[in-house]
Amino acid sequence: MPLDNPIIRKQEKVVTHLAATWNVLVFDDPVNLMEYVTKVFQKVFGYERAKCEELMFQVHTNGKALVWTGERERAELYVQQLHGYQLKAGLEKAE
Repeated sequence: MPLDNPIIRKQEKVVTHLAATWNVLVFDDPVNLMEYVTKVFQKVFGYERAKCEELMFQVHTNGKALVWTGERERAELYVQQLHGYQLKAGLEKAE
């Protein structure tokens, strides 16, 4: 086979990136009552009352609680909703 027309085969590397997940955190504050925080968690996330009370106690005793993990757009919506109820909330990239 002559070298005048070499066959060149090109390999392409396909990289797939999974969408990062985000954590929604709620922080303790001296203003909101524990019962109110529990009700807000029920309304925003639709969790059972027992789970909401557990999360509320984490906020109260630890100063913060991880309340939801998932896609960024939905996490941002949850943070906005929590702010609308006057709760201190934020998001961080999940590890």
